[in-house]
Amino acid sequence: MQRRLWQLLAVLLAFTLVAAACGDDDETSSSSSDAESSSSDAESSSSDAESSESDSGCERSGSAANPIKPDDTTSDVDASDVTAAFVYLTDPGDAGWTWAHHRGAEQAAEATGANLLTVENIPEGSPEFEQSVRDFIADGADAVFATSFGYMDAMEALSAEFPDVDFFHATGYLSNDSNFGNYFGRIYQARYLTGLTAGAATETNEIGYVAAFPIPEVIRGINAFTLGVREVNPDATVTVNWTSTWFDPAVEGEAAQALLDGGADVIAMHQDSTAAGERAEAACARWISYNSDMSEFAPNAYLSSAIWNWGHYYALAIESVADGSFAGGGTWPGMETGMVQIGSLADDVSQDIRDLIDQRSQEMISGSFDPFTGPINDQDGNEIIAAGVTPPDFADDGLFLLGMSVFVEGVVGSAEG
Repeated sequence: MQRRLWQLLAVLLAFTLVAAACGDDDETSSSSSDAESSSSDAESSSSDAESSESDSGCERSGSAANPIKPDDTTSDVDASDVTAAFVYLTDPGDAGWTWAHHRGAEQAAEATGANLLTVENIPEGSPEFEQSVRDFIADGADAVFATSFGYMDAMEALSAEFPDVDFFHATGYLSNDSNFGNYFGRIYQARYLTGLTAGAATETNEIGYVAAFPIPEVIRGINAFTLGVREVNPDATVTVNWTSTWFDPAVEGEAAQALLDGGADVIAMHQDSTAAGERAEAACARWISYNSDMSEFAPNAYLSSAIWNWGHYYALAIESVADGSFAGGGTWPGMETGMVQIGSLADDVSQDIRDLIDQRSQEMISGSFDPFTGPINDQDGNEIIAAGVTPPDFADDGLFLLGMSVFVEGVVGSAEG
């Protein structure tokens, strides 16, 4: 039944997902070339950020945050006989999507005693991916974790070919009921919380959002963020600038600059590099990072972050391989598991906003609050979610979270890219 559910979703979402791959995130041939971008570019980008604090001339007294790293991971299971292999789209670097996965993999391996194999800079839709997985299996891998959307079809085929190996795919929607599963998290919950900080911080009421691809994962995040913004500042708007890439510091930086030049004084993002933050730092604007807490890369601009903590999930997944309980399927947990979190807050975030973040966090963990509970209008002012109604994760028709394709009121830009 679960497989049928995800297959139905696949049909509905294929037209938006076929061109995209997640870094989050949930994809295109362009992202494959993005992955080939040299790590030296990212390193120079980071080093530029380190010098920007003194060069920007807009230091904020006491505004630098203490970076939050993903929580330590524990396990009571001895999985020393398990070999877990991870395929990465890019180099882990010092921050971002792949860094968060790699840190989680290392934590899980340390906690469970599993043997860890990794390979990086593997393009999606390429022969290198399939060969990497085959090499892992030849080296004794019991489980393969593929951390980008564009690996999905190859993972499905390989899982059928190797029924004695367990396959875990991040951000996808295909699965079976034996040895192939998918996993992701409700990062939109943390997005909503960062929106609270942005709405309170903006002085122009114009917030910019540098976004990768117009797919449900990204649209859902933009909407949740905007709902958070407008809870504390109903006059603020969020303008989206699409980049058509998960990782390209030059493109990301240019997109952020265009938003800043257009009047935005806070920049959010669904991207993998720190480039948007560096542009915000240079413009004396504020910045909300994604994937990991990037406060150290643009300390004056940094405001908050929506971050991933993969270690706990990876430990549970390895445990399920060790005890033979893994049976495919999909998982989409939220803040209640710790998989998604809000990172550190800049010191100048007010106590009122901190209290509201704590309140909403606890309400989302308990299930008493959801950012998408209506009434909610689309960006044209038409009601799309009635008062008291929360859209389901999936439905055969109507609005559902996993297929979200329209922007909410307050978003400026096209949800079609």
